[in-house]
Amino acid sequence: MENSTSHILVIRLSAMGDCALAIPVLLRLINSYPKIKITVITKKFFVPIFKTLPAQQVEVIGVDTKKEYKGFFGILKLGRTLKKMNFQKIADLHNVLRSKILRTQFSFSGIKSAKIDKGRKEKKALTRAENKIFKPLKTTPQRYVEVFNKLGYFIDLEENITLEKPNLTENIKNIIGKNAQKLIGIAPFAAHKAKTYPLALMQEIIADLNAKNNFKILLFGGGKKEIKALEKISSAYENVISIAGKITFEEEIKLISHLDLMLAMDSGNGHLAAMYDISVITIWGATHPFAGFSPFKQKQENQFIPDLKKFPLLPTSVFGNKEVEGYEEVMKSISPEKITNRILEILES
Repeated sequence: MENSTSHILVIRLSAMGDCALAIPVLLRLINSYPKIKITVITKKFFVPIFKTLPAQQVEVIGVDTKKEYKGFFGILKLGRTLKKMNFQKIADLHNVLRSKILRTQFSFSGIKSAKIDKGRKEKKALTRAENKIFKPLKTTPQRYVEVFNKLGYFIDLEENITLEKPNLTENIKNIIGKNAQKLIGIAPFAAHKAKTYPLALMQEIIADLNAKNNFKILLFGGGKKEIKALEKISSAYENVISIAGKITFEEEIKLISHLDLMLAMDSGNGHLAAMYDISVITIWGATHPFAGFSPFKQKQENQFIPDLKKFPLLPTSVFGNKEVEGYEEVMKSISPEKITNRILEILES
């Protein structure tokens, strides 16, 4: 059977969460078709995400779209390089201008490709203010599965399979120490203000968890401003450590794989934890899990959403990059106590 031995090019250049959501799909794909070979192209920073997959079946190539492969002619150059690798099929999990150019190049060689349907029309209907159609849409992993279905591969997302946890580096062990406390990861920031829980309320959660003295709380973030804020928070509590700026991205993924629970916004850190079948609690603001970007296979009880009776226009955005007047403080309607109680319920069960 041709499908069982094909070499597939998978395109997913960004972003962090979308790359992480591809991992459970690719893991189940190679488990179902153990003779296929996959080559993933992604941005260099996201290479460690795909490196979590078995190296004997999955090769990862990090591409620099700002220098070496910048612009139209840069993508043509990338296409010429990739053609030497003899792909039989292309799975475009991104469907942006760069990937369209690559697909077109390969089409002249008769190579079959399939692209993701992002569902822009239904997402627009979900987030518009008037005549909103409020219903759950296909998840991103489901949309990825559809791409492979078009290429002749059938994937069961319900298959019970998880990534192997990598060993922690000595650097990580020195930072977090060695004891029997359960590890809680908290990533309190997001790319946009409209989906970031107020830091004062997040500190209430941190303070309550710290007082239990049963947990070690690890704070994740990046950028000078976030690092400074997290260092300030961690210095106030005995059981809290800021990881921000102290380890590499590859080490961060390894550390996340050993957490007992992750608390995050609608952001990449939650998706990284879900790759390892870790319980993830997500706090939503302007966005909503109905858009299809929930961390993989997480329970509904782990999704904390603002009061929709007070804020009926939610969700107002797919990505959280739009602010609506009067909706600046929607997240204040989410009780810190309820989030803490859910964390304790999971960890003490």
